[in-house]
Amino acid sequence: MYASTQSAAVLGIGALLVDIEITVETALPSFNIVGLPDNSVRESRERVVAALHYSGFDWQPRRITVNLAPADVRKEGSAFDVAIAISMLQALHLMEGADLSDAVILGELSFDAQVRPVRGALPVAMKAKQVGKKRLIVPAANAHEAAIVDGIDVYGIDTLHAAIEILTNPQPSRRTQLDVDEVFKRASERHTIDMADVKGQMSAKRALEVAAAGGHNIIMIGPPGAGKTMLAKRIATILPPLSLTEALETTTIHSVAGLLPPGQPMVTQRPFRAPHHTISDAALIGGGVGVVRPGEVTMAHHGVLFLDEVPEFQRNVLEVLRQPLEERTIRIARTRMTVEYPANVMLVCSMNPCPCGNYGSRRECSCSLQDVQRYMSKVSGPLLDRIDIHVHIPAVDVEDLASAPTGEPSLAIRDRVSRARRRQLQRYTSKEHLFKNADMSGKEIAEYCRLDDSTSALLQHAMRTLRLSARAYDRIIKVARTIADIAGSAEITSDHIREAIQYRSLDRTA
Repeated sequence: MYASTQSAAVLGIGALLVDIEITVETALPSFNIVGLPDNSVRESRERVVAALHYSGFDWQPRRITVNLAPADVRKEGSAFDVAIAISMLQALHLMEGADLSDAVILGELSFDAQVRPVRGALPVAMKAKQVGKKRLIVPAANAHEAAIVDGIDVYGIDTLHAAIEILTNPQPSRRTQLDVDEVFKRASERHTIDMADVKGQMSAKRALEVAAAGGHNIIMIGPPGAGKTMLAKRIATILPPLSLTEALETTTIHSVAGLLPPGQPMVTQRPFRAPHHTISDAALIGGGVGVVRPGEVTMAHHGVLFLDEVPEFQRNVLEVLRQPLEERTIRIARTRMTVEYPANVMLVCSMNPCPCGNYGSRRECSCSLQDVQRYMSKVSGPLLDRIDIHVHIPAVDVEDLASAPTGEPSLAIRDRVSRARRRQLQRYTSKEHLFKNADMSGKEIAEYCRLDDSTSALLQHAMRTLRLSARAYDRIIKVARTIADIAGSAEITSDHIREAIQYRSLDRTA
């Protein structure tokens, strides 16, 4: 006896449809699963058998073999349980009249036949629609997430019997519907923090505004207690709101990672990820043994990746950021497959100026010059090459601490940032890969950032006088282009260049 249905496996941030084939033979009783299953898939036989018995189905002991095709791709997770159970009922002739040809089935079973949520319902729905499937049966907790995809009927189930009813009833229960545009319009970004909370630090706030407007990576250097972490946590509040396309991409990543909050089918706020300095390189960019998972960089896609006290991170962990920051994608190669994850993030770093933290501040520094140089060199030149803005954060004055907050609220800064981003989108309409100033290559800098003779001479003079590194040249021009966009200027002027030069302090050797 033979039966088959379809389920799906998550692959990167996409999905792969998996055929669930079952044969039932009159032979020595056994239950085997083949097709490169991992331990969680092998254990599904216990869950499936228990759930079927609890639901009132019984059969004579047989030899049961389950094949997960394609057999050359490793399968992991518990999302195949319901599909395996349905195929078993078909093969054992315990469920008649079911049409499985146009359905994809996901769900984990408990021993009492309840259906638990799974990861990756959204990319599975996208894949099912792509290949022409008409129905998607998922756990009720994943139904609204999957219903984001238009053009496929999504049914949420709480029990195994609910799945059987949908598959055998010519007119199944009402499908799950979701108006994505309406959900996105109603969603409001509710931040509990605001840039107005930060006292003083006007120059630092200006640098963060420039970084947000152009999508520039930024590093803040200052003594402990200066407010570096406080400022970093508020960067997401001044970034432009997510577009619908960005929200769908971000939601897909969080769906694959299983991090969508209950009752929230879409991610509507820009992610802010702040991994601890003990993180491994695999946890930062993605990877794992056997099954590849997205890392913190991918989880911060379209948002902010904050590395607090960046010199405390292991050197090999920091160095793996170089390629993702340049190419905006991460490719993880394994023997049987290569997975690609998106990594379009704004990198924000903070660090002390020396091991004790007091170098250059009002308090006495106990570090030698060699200690300071050794500490600063923990952040390599190639990584600094990918950070456009370096800003020093001084200790807050006592007068500022004693006064009431008087700074601009995040919404006012975000308005200027959003206007600057719109100017960039209009300027780069002919470039499919270019959305903000930080993404410009050398060729595009020459095309969009022409300097007049006096402005060019000013930049060359600064390069010689301050002995700035060669890598600073293009960075200064890109940041100046963003400063001009904030000001609403079509041309880069000498004032824009002067301000941009201030943001390359770590490149100065004089």
